[in-house]
Parts: sequence; structure tokens; C-alpha cells
Amino acid sequence: MKITEENFIDQMKKEDEKALEYVIDNYGWVLKTVLKKHLFYIMDYYEECMNDCLLAIWENVHNYNPEKATFINWIGAIAKYKSIDYARKHLKNLENRSIEDVNIAVEDNSIIEILENEISEETEKMLKNLSDEDRRIFEKRYLEDKGIDEISKDTGFSESVIYNRLSRARRKIRKIIKVGGDCKNEGV
Repeated sequence: MKITEENFIDQMKKEDEKALEYVIDNYGWVLKTVLKKHLFYIMDYYEECMNDCLLAIWENVHNYNPEKATFINWIGAIAKYKSIDYARKHLKNLENRSIEDVNIAVEDNSIIEILENEISEETEKMLKNLSDEDRRIFEKRYLEDKGIDEISKDTGFSESVIYNRLSRARRKIRKIIKVGGDCKNEGV
């Protein structure tokens, strides 16, 4: 069967590898553009991240909903969040290296700062869609790495309420990531 613009998504759902080739040929530029933007300073991760993006598209194509986003926006969101993951991975690798292993150049510090700022901005964009209380709980748990019991004491909420709020926040953030944008005004 010939893969076309009208049938490539259905063929990917049927696990036709030619449909993935079609995506690479016709939409690869979207992935390249997004990855180059987000991984500009760490091109060592570019190829690995590209492969992860293609695998994510292949494995999750049945989750794609054309009513929520265009295919370009959907794969762009996948590329964006995969590249952010790789930027985090790079930062973690830099943090784990001992001082003897590192030759620090002046521009390395600026790269780290740029990456941290970009990750911070992306995290803030996702968290702005949560209520103030849910955002504070989410930040305490996942950014400050506090335990549920500690958060419960800080907020005065029971542990079950904390778990429910975290679960609801994670679901909302997942929806934002799937849609690839701001869901605050979309009733999510």
C-alpha cells in the first residue's frame, strides 16, 4: 500500500514501518528544528534524542488525537519534551562529574545557566496551569523532594488529600504535554 498524507497515521497504527519512513521524510524537519533549538549547546545528545522522539511517535501514535492538535504540533511537543529530558540528563551528568574530571571553560558555565533557565521556564509554563495550592504541593514534592508527611504538616492537609492533589496535578500536566501547550483556558 502506498503511504500518503491521508493514510500514514492509520498505517503507523497498523505498525507499517513505511509510514514511519513517511513521517521521517515529510515531518523530520519539525523534529530537527525543535531539537536544534533545545539542544543547541549539547549536540552530543541530538541523534539519541531524535531516535527517542521517533520511537515515542511510533509507540504512541494511537494516542494522537487530530481534534486536539495537528500532527506537526503533536510531534513538536514530543520533540520539545524529549529535548528537555536530554538537557536535564546533560545537567545531571555535569553535576555527577568530579572536579578532577572536568576542565571548566568560561562558556561551559553559560551553557549550564542557559539550560537551567530553559528547563526552569518550561517547568514554570507547565506549573502555571495548576492552582496555587496544587502548585505549592507539587513543587514541595517534586522540586524540593519533600515527603508526603512533611508536606501534610506544612499545608495542614491530610496525606490522602496530598496524594489526590498530586495525582490530579500529574494528570493535568500529562494532558498539557500531550496537547503541547497551555490548557488553562481549555477546561483541562
